[in-house]
Amino acid sequence: MSVVPIEDLAARVPAGTVIAGLDLGTKTIGIAVSDLGFRFATPRPVLRRTKFRQDAEALLAALDKERCGAIVIGLPLNMDGSEGPRAQSTRAFVRNLLPLTERPVVFWDERLSTVAAERAMIEADLSRRKRAEKIDSAAAAFILQGALDRLGHRRGP
Repeated sequence: MSVVPIEDLAARVPAGTVIAGLDLGTKTIGIAVSDLGFRFATPRPVLRRTKFRQDAEALLAALDKERCGAIVIGLPLNMDGSEGPRAQSTRAFVRNLLPLTERPVVFWDERLSTVAAERAMIEADLSRRKRAEKIDSAAAAFILQGALDRLGHRRGP
């Protein structure tokens, strides 16, 4: 498929599928999935990264298992909105992933998503060890929830 704007996403998600949210880290890939109504994001277990081919196979298998019809991936912009090396790495990952899947992909500004996810876990009184295990999936859920909220506002009540 291709990279599409958020405004076009709902029309491109096949019926009966959900939307995946991804937080692409250097060591892990955080995953979250929506419900069928595109209202709520739920974290899923992280994938440990190795090499692109294995990462892509594991990711696509996880997305198939969850019946994901589209992907929202966090784009790590700098605080001034510019793109640095991490954003370029994310774009390269997506560029390499697109030929392997028919799912449409949306980039979503992920500035401060990890900070927000960590604050929520601290408020939930999770230990440092538990936070470290879950932070990437929690950030993926935060990214996906932002995109779902945007889609919900576009659909209306």
